[in-house]
Amino acid sequence: MDRKATLALLGAGVVLIGQSFTTLAPGGPWDSASFTRGVLGLLGLVLLYLAWFKQTFGFIGVAPTVNRWRSPETSWLKVVVFGLVCLVVTRAIRLVDGDGFVPEPAGLLLTLVGVLALMNGGYVWLITSGPLADEEE
Repeated sequence: MDRKATLALLGAGVVLIGQSFTTLAPGGPWDSASFTRGVLGLLGLVLLYLAWFKQTFGFIGVAPTVNRWRSPETSWLKVVVFGLVCLVVTRAIRLVDGDGFVPEPAGLLLTLVGVLALMNGGYVWLITSGPLADEEE
């Protein structure tokens, strides 16, 4: 049952993000189809995050606190690299996407994910290996 829940979150997230690349969304109560696509895409992003969290930590949650990490002393670097990759991809999309295939808010959302990942990885480094680490006696 746990695997089905994760796959359901993943599938719904992919569908909602995928619809943001189309023009099929209704105007909604705010009379703006592009805003509706953005809201649905953001909801899809949240569902993808919940699926990742469930797959990684075994339950649905939102805060990947350090006590849930298996080896924070080494995995903080992977989180930082992921954040940097998000920022580089955002920049690449801005430079390459002349046709407007990628929705405008995609860069903003990807930048947000990248900066949050950088902050999380940096914090974990600070408290596990950096200057804020506990001194072992």
